[in-house]
Amino acid sequence: MPNEYHHIRDIPMITTFIIFIVGIALLLKGADLFVGGGSGLALRHSISPALIGSTIIAFGTSLPELVVSTNAAATGNTAIALGNVLGSNIANIALVLALCTLIRPGMVATSGTSRSALIRHAALMLVATGVFALLAVRGTLDALAGVVLLILFAVILTLLLRERREEDAVHIKSHGWADALYIGLGLVAVIVGAQLVVTGAVTFAEAFGIPAFVIGLSVVAVGTSLPELATSLVAAIRDEGAISVGNILGSNIFNLLLVLGISLLLAPVTIGSFADVIAVVLFSAAILPLLFARPAFVRGWSALLLVGYAAYIAWIFGAAPG
Repeated sequence: MPNEYHHIRDIPMITTFIIFIVGIALLLKGADLFVGGGSGLALRHSISPALIGSTIIAFGTSLPELVVSTNAAATGNTAIALGNVLGSNIANIALVLALCTLIRPGMVATSGTSRSALIRHAALMLVATGVFALLAVRGTLDALAGVVLLILFAVILTLLLRERREEDAVHIKSHGWADALYIGLGLVAVIVGAQLVVTGAVTFAEAFGIPAFVIGLSVVAVGTSLPELATSLVAAIRDEGAISVGNILGSNIFNLLLVLGISLLLAPVTIGSFADVIAVVLFSAAILPLLFARPAFVRGWSALLLVGYAAYIAWIFGAAPG
């Protein structure tokens, strides 16, 4: 596991609990500021909320994955780098988005013309996932694969940035120059909060004797997805579904193409088991009913995704060595 987690087992449990709670508080407040600033920025510059969610906010909430995975790759922990990306993408859909659509099953259906933008962004996310899976078939992801992923990222980012505003965001308010301040403060709070929560969670996991492999693939991956969880959940509660879903789609694109692409330039990684690659493909494809189905079906599908995610985590724990 990444070097920064080696020392935390010495932290007293009460201190760990305080760190965990402070991290949660920072995540929630940071997400609130981040969504407010991002949506206001979208309104001021006539940008679709879906585009803001898939680019600016998605990049911000993907920074923890970028920091953790590149650090892991640079220090030789390549399995952590890959596991963090795959685990985060799975958690983004089967945990984060599933929770959001469980709470507001109609948020995509009622997002107006942003729905078509979300569908296009979902298609781009699936293309990114498909290309990654094809590269993974080789058994080893090397610098060449990293270059391919980064080129695809540049192409997809160009396509996203060509989009124009498609609707009036009736639920969005601009805060003037303070929008940029809200985004900056929110981003800092979310990233610091995520780090504190991951630190606390890993300490709890080690205290109960959970193997490092499982911590890296599940706890660290979920921990670095907490910004997406906080941001998308707050956006969903505030009835800004386009930002909520766009954040998830954009984050998954950033994770697979930018984060993993840079990590592979630092060090190659061997695909130990293709099962996790299949899992990320299946969970990514599972987003489609959330975009096209009626709200009544969406709520049931969301619950099924959460069950599926719990089963996947249970399988990881069961399959982990000693």
